[in-house]
Amino acid sequence: MTDGTDTKSSNQMWGGRFASGPAAIMEEINASIGFDKKLFAQDIRGSIAHASMLAHQGIISTEDKDKIVHGLNTILSEIESGNFEFSRRLEDIHMNIEARLATLIGPAAGRLHTARSRNDQVALDFRLWVKEELQKCEQALTDLIAAFLERAEEHAETVMPGFTHLQTAQPVTFGHHCMAYVEMFGRDRSRVRHAIEHMDESPIGAAALAGTGFPIDRHMTAKALGFREPTRNSIDTVSDRDFALEFLSIAAISGMHLSRLAEEIVIWSTPQFGFVRLSDAFSTGSSIMPQKKNPDAAELVRAKTGRINGSLVALLTIMKGLPLAYSKDMQEDKEQVFDAAESLELAIAAMTGMVRDLTINTARMKAAAGSGYSTATDLADWLVREAGLPFRDAHHVTGRAVALAESKSCDLAQLSLEELQAINPAITDKIFDVLTVEASVASRKSFGGTAPSEVRKQIAFWRARN
Repeated sequence: MTDGTDTKSSNQMWGGRFASGPAAIMEEINASIGFDKKLFAQDIRGSIAHASMLAHQGIISTEDKDKIVHGLNTILSEIESGNFEFSRRLEDIHMNIEARLATLIGPAAGRLHTARSRNDQVALDFRLWVKEELQKCEQALTDLIAAFLERAEEHAETVMPGFTHLQTAQPVTFGHHCMAYVEMFGRDRSRVRHAIEHMDESPIGAAALAGTGFPIDRHMTAKALGFREPTRNSIDTVSDRDFALEFLSIAAISGMHLSRLAEEIVIWSTPQFGFVRLSDAFSTGSSIMPQKKNPDAAELVRAKTGRINGSLVALLTIMKGLPLAYSKDMQEDKEQVFDAAESLELAIAAMTGMVRDLTINTARMKAAAGSGYSTATDLADWLVREAGLPFRDAHHVTGRAVALAESKSCDLAQLSLEELQAINPAITDKIFDVLTVEASVASRKSFGGTAPSEVRKQIAFWRARN
């Protein structure tokens, strides 16, 4: 099918200012249709809203509006069915659609661009796309949180080692550890919701940068397109890409959280840890070592974060030196956002599947929970609580007990009462009630603590919130 242009090299949409077409290199650097065609649905949606408003305001006739709307819907069907031919000579998605519209309905197509510019048009298309992507992210994060809540409830009492510096610190429950990620991804979801609120303003009608002399109704188009209200400054409107930067910032933070989780899954699935086992669906084998089961999905999630971070830095760099209002540099915004969105969407989906499919080795976790003298803090707390020692003195006494146990290659609970009393005579046999990992986690009943009773309270809170 035709794309609605003649065979000349000049771009007819530029009008009479240019007598000859662009050089091949200029055409190559200037064209964006290779990536901004992704915005076709948003472009058509915005144009239909704009045409309807123009007709309502008496700026174009109802007959022309009806032709425009019918033509745009025809183009939408052509693109969705794969029967639309995109032309690089027409630069971008806006001109490709407008040229095809002219072929379909004739001169009426030329009235569509009344009271708007490609500057506010692309701002609208891109903002609509990012808003829709944020809404997808909100749902994806909700699903990931739900997966963690299921595992947390299942393992509210499963004991495991808690780490600082990747060294055994204190016993915690796996349910509590899962709830840490619920908090992280819950913050990500809050950022998504705030970003939607921040960007919920319609750019269309700002025109090139100064607004328009036509009696348009920007509140009408804002409502038709699902925005809260129109933007309030035409210069800022066409030069703003904060919504894209905020999306990339959210993606980078969420990607960092996903990468931390991926790193833990990689570590935990090693034979040396053996805390978890990934399902075959999220693992691969080795071409040479038949015994291998590699956590490739987790590793790729970890790697996606680098791409997302790069996109954020790229767009920040693009925007940092631009004077107001629009500059062609801003054409380079979309590929960064498109790539980051695809990476984030895939990473969240993969991680949700991995979390749901993980097999937890509870026995291995429990055995590791008592390693590294993880109940040492419980001994120090007991000395404060029962023997009345200042914490710093209790810390010193506990350190001596750990050193003794280390020299005997045994756990704290395996030291005799006599040996402990030789360090501090205030110690009684009741100390052994707090030196088990189960007793340790059960005692951590402070708000937000690892005690199973507290974990269940937080699960209930998040279930009501999710």
